[in-house]
Amino acid sequence: MANVSVYNMEGKEVGSMELNDTIFAAPENEHLVHMAVTLQLANKRQGTQKAKTRSEVRGGGRKPWRQKGTGHARQGSTRSPQWTGGGMVFAPVPRDYSFKMNKKEKAAAMKSVLSSKVNENKFIVVDDIKVDEFKTKKIVAMLDALNTKKAVIVLDDVDDKVMKSAANLKNVKTAFVKVDDATVSATISVYDILKYDTIVIAKKAVENIEEVYA
Repeated sequence: MANVSVYNMEGKEVGSMELNDTIFAAPENEHLVHMAVTLQLANKRQGTQKAKTRSEVRGGGRKPWRQKGTGHARQGSTRSPQWTGGGMVFAPVPRDYSFKMNKKEKAAAMKSVLSSKVNENKFIVVDDIKVDEFKTKKIVAMLDALNTKKAVIVLDDVDDKVMKSAANLKNVKTAFVKVDDATVSATISVYDILKYDTIVIAKKAVENIEEVYA
């Protein structure tokens, strides 16, 4: 098993912990990682764009001139696409861009990116991530002590003080992995792990990840 150091919020090493090789030494699967990122981005798309076709544009019910004898090309409606104010030929319509991955694929993608961060030494375990007040500078001080600027902070539970303290930092994202009475709730994602340079994770959150994905 891989062995990583455990730090406190002041950046001092306070111990070590062994990581489960099933999760943190998994083979990299670029295809599934790409699918997971595409899934998250596609599921965020609203798909609400809309333009009117010739059948939906108001007016144009009467033929603008008779079929023959005017010298003009024949026209059936002033709302045909070639007319100003006419409808669009292949107008975009509301659609759903989302798609699904099965659980094993999602788990494999997550294991792949977690393993890559461990291999790159960009997986920093902190014994406990807590702040006693809403102070952004406390999160900044922790990241400075851990020698990282762009990070996703992973907690073991929802913590408003930490999350709101980090909310104003453009290069920091907070997430959590919570396991409570066999109920799992998590906001950690493959996309965020790839987007941010380093994972700063609470020791308890590592244990929760191992419980979820083992």
